[in-house]
Order: sequence, then structure tokens, then C-alpha cells
Amino acid sequence: TDTAASLRASEIGAELLLKGTRVDGVYSKDPEKHDDAVLLTNLTFNQVIEKNLRVMDMTAITFCQDNSIPIRVFNMTHEGNLIKVLRGEDVGSLVGGS
Repeated sequence: TDTAASLRASEIGAELLLKGTRVDGVYSKDPEKHDDAVLLTNLTFNQVIEKNLRVMDMTAITFCQDNSIPIRVFNMTHEGNLIKVLRGEDVGSLVGGS
């Protein structure tokens, strides 16, 4: 579904792809398994690829990178987060650039 979402984002000319999850954003490692995981609020596509971070599947990541579509990863389970993201507030993690 990640790849389909990135393809659709490109087709409609989206300026941003929203990735709602059950964690607060992109972490250095799985926060559900590791207490010492660190939230990464801003990172590049290359950092995601080089560190093999599990933001989305790699096809979706590289597709977004190739099409210059940043990804906002945020916790969908926190009430109000989607509205905050839609308002442009700095919620979760932003993946973009090279």
C-alpha cells in the first residue's frame, strides 16, 4: 500500500504524502521493541535509505525521492494529530530532500 500511495501522490501532483502510523514518527530503531529508540524529526531520503529505516517500503521511499514528494510520518492514534498535520504544524517526522 505504501508504493500505491506514493504512485497516487505523484499522479495527483501532491505536495506532501501523509503516513499515519501508531508511533510518533520515524525512529532510529523500532520504538515498540527498544526503549532507547530516538525520534528523528527531520531527515533526508538518503538517510532513510542508508540507515535502512522502516518508514515505508523502499520502493515507495525511492519513488517519493525521485518525484520530490516529502513524507510526513505521524501518530494517527493521537486525537487531533491529523488536523495538526493538515494545518502545517510540526508533528512527527518529515522525510525529504536528498
